Amino acid sequence: MKDQSIRLGVDIGGTFTDVVLEKAGVPVSVKVLTTYAAPENAIIDGMHQVCAKAGITPSQIEQIIHGTTLATNALIERRGAKTALITTEGFRDVIEMRTESRFEQYDLNLTLPEPLLPRQMRFTVPGRVDAKGQILVDLDRRDVEAVVDKIAEAGFTSVAVGLIHSYLNPTHELLVREVLAERLPEVAVSISSEVSPQMREYERFNTVVANAYIKPLMASYLGRLEERLRGEGVQCRIFLMHSGGGIISLQNAAEFPVRLVESGPAGGAVFAAHIAARYGLDKVLSFDMGGTTAKICLIKDQTPKTSRVFEVARTYRFKKGSGMPISIPVIDMVEIGAGGGSLAHVDGMRQIRVGPESAGSEPGPACYGRGGTRPGVTDADLVLGKLDPDNFAGGSIALHPESSRTALTDHVGDSLDMDPIEAAFGVAEVVDENMANAARVHAVENGEDLSEYTMIAFGGAAPLHAGRLCEKLGVTRLLVPPGAGVGSAIGFLRAPFSFEANRSVYMRLSDFDPGRIKQLLLDLKTESTGFVRTCDAVSPILCAFKVYMRYAGQGWEIPITLTEAQAMAPEAATFEARFEEDYAKLFGRPVAGMDIEITVWSVNATTPPETVAPIAAAAGNGLAPAVGSRSLFDAASARYLEAPVIDRSAMETGQRAPGPAAITEAETTIIIPASREAIRQPDGCIDLVTKGAVQ
Repeated sequence: MKDQSIRLGVDIGGTFTDVVLEKAGVPVSVKVLTTYAAPENAIIDGMHQVCAKAGITPSQIEQIIHGTTLATNALIERRGAKTALITTEGFRDVIEMRTESRFEQYDLNLTLPEPLLPRQMRFTVPGRVDAKGQILVDLDRRDVEAVVDKIAEAGFTSVAVGLIHSYLNPTHELLVREVLAERLPEVAVSISSEVSPQMREYERFNTVVANAYIKPLMASYLGRLEERLRGEGVQCRIFLMHSGGGIISLQNAAEFPVRLVESGPAGGAVFAAHIAARYGLDKVLSFDMGGTTAKICLIKDQTPKTSRVFEVARTYRFKKGSGMPISIPVIDMVEIGAGGGSLAHVDGMRQIRVGPESAGSEPGPACYGRGGTRPGVTDADLVLGKLDPDNFAGGSIALHPESSRTALTDHVGDSLDMDPIEAAFGVAEVVDENMANAARVHAVENGEDLSEYTMIAFGGAAPLHAGRLCEKLGVTRLLVPPGAGVGSAIGFLRAPFSFEANRSVYMRLSDFDPGRIKQLLLDLKTESTGFVRTCDAVSPILCAFKVYMRYAGQGWEIPITLTEAQAMAPEAATFEARFEEDYAKLFGRPVAGMDIEITVWSVNATTPPETVAPIAAAAGNGLAPAVGSRSLFDAASARYLEAPVIDRSAMETGQRAPGPAAITEAETTIIIPASREAIRQPDGCIDLVTKGAVQ
């Protein structure tokens, strides 16, 4: 993968589509507005722009890696295919009953989110497999045919198949798929034993339904994209970023599109991990803020934290449990509706609220001059002096400050008796506090102290807000890498080919079976490496082994990492020691005298990570030259301060910029608060620290 000399990374976001072309390791980037009706149009436009900048033709591109929010947006907006679910008799309502937990315990008027499929779209078949994978009741082919005939009559275009305990024995699901293929060959089919072969039927059924729901949409989009690129002379292979932080083939992405949920943010986490490795940082807080959302991820030992369940479309104040659980390998991050396009309003309690609704790119915030009349975060940033109206997005979009002031007055100021500046300050502080609070909660849930962390900020809006976030969180160091405005797209070019295979097989340590365990992990290794080989036939493949364990009687597991030697020569004492070690880190101490259970087994196959050259920090050697100055609102002192404007491309290694200051570039602007000062590092990173720390 790494020997490709000309590679293209493309990230479709809610507001902008970021395109990065890397030629012999030198990146060229551009941001274009996302074209919702046909997302491939923005990609083609951006590709031509970066090719022109690099002096090449599209036919010279040797590899394309793409990440997108289209799968996530289709689930959030409920605009997928007409989908049916076939499940076991008695389990028709699992996706509506959920887990019966209340995500807001004291809300008497709590309304649970509607399932993706209403009841009339859910069908049942007899047949039953028990919790050990044994067939209790055979599934008669005629019963399946009768249900398939009903599905054909109703005109469904996609079918999800989720039967009880199919993760242990998929025989019945395979029979259903066989009948569907015979009778409805044009209908897309997803079976849970392939999409998410894990225990817990609610999460598994929901995941296979989500996969089926977006499968025709994503297959159509990926097919159109490939056709358009071929029409432009691009003949190279196209790969997709998946939610776990790796790359899969176009064909696998079309078959398992649910794995593309959060693919864009995953690229950002990979980008931050790459920077962390360059600086030898073991505790990093990744902060990615774009036009629609902000994403926060903890990166320890230069590896993003991962999970096997992720919630999409949380409906109740972003509370855990109020969304749609997707049971796939995913980089664990907290995501909130706080981006440059997030809209501000005053609620019934006369409080300023920001997001989750976003103006996106059509019409965009009021300052875009594209018909938007409601104020977004970008409008507040413009009024506060963080943005240059004549040099936004490299000068491709002219901003209109008067439109921002009018929108802020009409929708915030008039209600709260504030002038436009106070309204802008209020909106900016609310969105910054929302993001800071999300980071605090995420850190507490993981038992981490953020004061020990370094923040790495990227995304078009993150460098505008990251300095203030560090003040709020007590974070003393902030890195803004080169290409921060298109960080996720650059991350795609740093990601390895990878695929994680999971399987649920219940086992207690008291019944530990080394032979069965070794064979299970070997099977998962073969499955995961097989997927990687469809993308890369020559590179060596590394395998990471993980098991999910808990004390008997507990409801949820914790992930335990094993070495290959421990996985291939399994011993009960080793598994127990590793579990107790990690359990004590999370909860303070192990529990004596209780049996331990293993529920899920996982193998992640990946090509080797890109070699990273370490960076030696530069010492300060003078002030960076300013190209001008402007009034910049300093949130800590609540007043405007005169701040120099510095061209990032003109800064030399070691040059300093004491705050307040603004460092500008084509895709974003770095705001240095009065409490901080910045230094340019040898690799081009802008390193912000508390004043007095730079010598």
